[in-house]
Amino acid sequence: MLIVPADASPVGAIPADVSLVFDAMPQPVRMRALELRDLVLRVAAQQGTTLEETLKWGEPAYLPGCAGTTVRIGADKVGAHVKLLVNCRTSLVQDWQQMLGARLAFEGSRAILVPVDRDLDEEALSICIAAALTYHRRKRTG
Repeated sequence: MLIVPADASPVGAIPADVSLVFDAMPQPVRMRALELRDLVLRVAAQQGTTLEETLKWGEPAYLPGCAGTTVRIGADKVGAHVKLLVNCRTSLVQDWQQMLGARLAFEGSRAILVPVDRDLDEEALSICIAAALTYHRRKRTG
């Protein structure tokens, strides 16, 4: 587990257990997953959100404390996509589909499917990551 303070460099050392999971991914999936990790850390730093980097359900997970909901990074079974996952009990994926459905692909109520063979839509993904990391804070403030 690693605590990434909001004022830290957005791209830092990866905890050993998390690194092993990234290292076990096939090369194109690993590269895209690491890009998503970097994006999550950058968005959190821009928002002033401290994250805990750990494993949840065997996947790299980024916990924003009580301000938001956990963001996880996982690979699909065929290696064509990396998944950016959130708690399926939130309305996040539904909200993102309405707002960004033409730009991103989704899986059910819990994931964005990020292709490994296309350019990363950092703008759209940053919007989604920011919404997840502040989900509970926004719900409390309306």
